[in-house]
Amino acid sequence: SLVVLFGATAGAYGAKLGSDERELILLVWQVVDLQNKKVGTLHKSLVKADNLDLSDQCREVSGLTPEGLGKAEPLDRVLQQFSQLVSSDLKVLGRSSYTLCSDGQLLIRQVLHPETSKKNFLLSDCFYSFYDLRKEFHACYPSSAAVKDHTIKTMAEYLGLGTDEAEEDFGVWQVKTMVAIIFSMLSEGCNHIFAEPETVKHKYETGPCSKSETVDSETVIRARGLPWQSSDQDIARFFKGLNIAKGGVALCLNSQGRRNGEALVRFVNSEQRDLALERHKHHMGSRYIEVYKATGEEFLKIAGGTSNEVAQFLSKENQVIIRMRGLPFTATQDDVLGFLGPECPVTGGKEGLLFVKYPDGRPTGDAFVLFSCEEYAQNALKKHKEILGKRYIELFRSTAAEVQQVVLNRYMSTPLIPTLPTPIIPVIPPPYTIATGSIRDCVRLRGLPYTAGIDDILEFMGDATGDIKPHGVHMVLNQQGRPSGDAFIQMKSADKAFMVAQKCHKKMMKDRYVEVFQCSGEEMNFVLMGGTLNRSGLSPPPCKLPCLSPPAYAAFQTAAVIPAEAAALYQPQALLPSTRTPQASAAAPPTVTYYPAQAAQLYMNYTAYYPSPPVSPTTVGYIAAPPGAVAAAATATHTPILPQPGALVRMQGLPYNTGVKEILSFFQGYQYAPDDYNGLIQLSDQARSVLQAPKEWVCL
Repeated sequence: SLVVLFGATAGAYGAKLGSDERELILLVWQVVDLQNKKVGTLHKSLVKADNLDLSDQCREVSGLTPEGLGKAEPLDRVLQQFSQLVSSDLKVLGRSSYTLCSDGQLLIRQVLHPETSKKNFLLSDCFYSFYDLRKEFHACYPSSAAVKDHTIKTMAEYLGLGTDEAEEDFGVWQVKTMVAIIFSMLSEGCNHIFAEPETVKHKYETGPCSKSETVDSETVIRARGLPWQSSDQDIARFFKGLNIAKGGVALCLNSQGRRNGEALVRFVNSEQRDLALERHKHHMGSRYIEVYKATGEEFLKIAGGTSNEVAQFLSKENQVIIRMRGLPFTATQDDVLGFLGPECPVTGGKEGLLFVKYPDGRPTGDAFVLFSCEEYAQNALKKHKEILGKRYIELFRSTAAEVQQVVLNRYMSTPLIPTLPTPIIPVIPPPYTIATGSIRDCVRLRGLPYTAGIDDILEFMGDATGDIKPHGVHMVLNQQGRPSGDAFIQMKSADKAFMVAQKCHKKMMKDRYVEVFQCSGEEMNFVLMGGTLNRSGLSPPPCKLPCLSPPAYAAFQTAAVIPAEAAALYQPQALLPSTRTPQASAAAPPTVTYYPAQAAQLYMNYTAYYPSPPVSPTTVGYIAAPPGAVAAAATATHTPILPQPGALVRMQGLPYNTGVKEILSFFQGYQYAPDDYNGLIQLSDQARSVLQAPKEWVCL
């Protein structure tokens, strides 16, 4: 038996049904006995919507009014009546089972499933399987129009059915005509068999995705504007009624491994993807979600993975995944299992835990946990922000794609900054000094636009730019080398710093206001070296900063070869555009540029933050030398820095107040390069004077 079903919403009609999130207001149905070619009673039921404001198209096509709908039953009651009346009609016809048959996919997939999901009640199983009359008609009559071009009226006209739409009520004519079309398809000339119904997945299935898979770009969309705490199940619920491929939800993460409000979703075919695009700007809670086309390559970049460890972890299917964040670095599997407790047992015990690690094996503080059912996962989520050791732990729902993205693409893959080959020609910081001491002759700019350069800062300072010390502008960059929104300015006196802080505090730069605070050189150094400075005071730099490898730049194809000592005077690569000086002088000496030798390698010491000097070149193609070092470079003896292989050692993790004497004392009993007490590197006097690395020394 078939139950022919027709419906309408308070908004769009026809090909756009359900695209505007409007509620269902009408259901019409009739039971059809395919074997005996009999029909049951035709039923028409109005549905009371929460919002009775009908669109003009709805009023014109259906003839319904808000007053009439106000007396109807809500959707859950109407669906109960539907089940009861269908059962009653089946008994009369001597039948027991049935399948729905609708005009296309939209009523079932785009209206009923999304609306009932939002109203938090379940549809009966009969709504998860149905026949699409348009597809069945095209299969029966291949010479007819394409499936997407069919309507009830065009199918009736193709068969020559003489029905007058104006003679019947809205919805009644549609169902009667659909029944007539079905009987024509069952006639002796066609003998059509309804064999393969459309299905709607009851539940989203999680699973891994391999980078070797082929993903059709016509099946992938990008959803943007998601709440940061949304999980794959929340996204699947947003697309309720559409069939998402197994493991087809990939939450996108930012460079810090946190969700950025976007997700890539892969559907089982292009038809489902096209229906998903119709949900552009539909709502998830109070937020509207943007839906755009995406490519298979983008999906694999986020969701694909090949790690055996991850594949084994995700091999247990239909598990609920929880992500733990903020774990102590010393936490063990037993510690995590003890934290979760017996009320939320982990699937497989220790095998259901996956710790995320950096490429060098150090823990990141993140872990993923598998639970066999929703109840255990809910119990685990109740422990959000409970204490383990001395730290509170955050717990979130996660996905298989997020596991692969975090473990493989973020931590287990090639570092963002490639490993430095040896031997190394060190880059010594340029000959400007960062202020020290407690005199508050500096200002801190906080909340800068990320696109702001030094030009913008100088314009923001106005007349006070004349009171900035030479090389006194320090942009604070994050670990990825991008502006962090902070900058420090060294002023000529504490009075000048005070005046700037008073004058420029909360002044607008572009579309943002910038906070300006007076501070000392000591406080500035704390922040530049990785500490924090706020209204609560100073927090020292962390004991262990992320061990990022310094960048290695490829050798430049140039014939110019410079002295090895001059290579030590290179400034770090500029990550900000070049800029003007506040008061340019016509008598300023010309800039001298050096070109690295073919084998020269440059690197910078990466800590949590580091200063970037002003007026730096924008590329590594040329590197400006300090004016005072030009003569020294020109007259220096062309001797290699490394007198013999293996003579260079690198010291990392030194106390910030370490001096030359402490380093020499540390190496007491070992022979080092003679006459090298000032800089610990074989340089001319001018070059020794610039060796002031705050965190790292290079020794011969």
